[in-house]
Amino acid sequence: MSLGYAPAPAGSTTERVRQTVALLRRRGYAVGPSRLGELCLGGQVAESDVRWAVASTKDLVAADGLVVERDERSRTRAIVERARAHGVESAAYIEMAIGFVRTLVAAAPYVRGVSIAGSLASGGFRASDDVDLNLIVDDGYRHVAYVAVNVLGVLHALRHRRKPVDDLTRRPVAPRLMTANLILERSQCRPLQRLDADMAFELLVAEPVFGIDAIGEVVNENPSLLDHFPQLSDKPAPLLIEQPRRLTHRLFPRHLDGPARIVGETAWRYMQWTRRHKPDALARVAFVRSTMRPYTLFDKS
Repeated sequence: MSLGYAPAPAGSTTERVRQTVALLRRRGYAVGPSRLGELCLGGQVAESDVRWAVASTKDLVAADGLVVERDERSRTRAIVERARAHGVESAAYIEMAIGFVRTLVAAAPYVRGVSIAGSLASGGFRASDDVDLNLIVDDGYRHVAYVAVNVLGVLHALRHRRKPVDDLTRRPVAPRLMTANLILERSQCRPLQRLDADMAFELLVAEPVFGIDAIGEVVNENPSLLDHFPQLSDKPAPLLIEQPRRLTHRLFPRHLDGPARIVGETAWRYMQWTRRHKPDALARVAFVRSTMRPYTLFDKS
């Protein structure tokens, strides 16, 4: 699946707004003029300028309070409903995610940074969704971190068996609740292999919870990300937690990453097998993984 990654923003405000709307469409949602101005490629613009840009091009339209491409008008009601559900459901799940991150970083000293990502960060969360986490880890610990998130995630989800689920979050033992969306080793950030607008946007909308220094290093080591979104330079982090007491790093020698890869890949492929008769769920997994390449785990060589 081709994502059509956006180039660095250039040109008029109208073109920047158009590119931002296209970027949001690739991720399956849309926002209103005020939020669109905050997220605009190339830096924030005033809401009035967004409205002028929409009015000045036949490619965009305002519908149900959202700015979308003209051929997307039929989807606005569904997006609005998701935003309303987010307003009702998100607070409890953000609190739950913060508690999970405290447990994760205490048990996994090789984890250096954690952010909430996905629908819970972008504003379209529903109770049937899972909580996506982006991690920065020490070199040689990507698969160990993946297994840790999933083992702790299952234990956490056992306390939430009544959580609503869909075809993507339904699991045999407990619902899929906490998920590793993106796991980067620190050396992979120096520099990032991908410096496109979609990767910059992933960092922009993710909400840091732990390790603000490690997260900030990603931008510092890749200043061209700011060409897409200068907003990254002063992004607030209201959900940050203090570092808890952590297990010693000596408990996790680096050679554990090999066995962890086998365990993690086996479990991941089993979950895909359980969805073999659910094409919508498989398509969603494939799309999310395509947005994360080349940093996805378990891709076939």
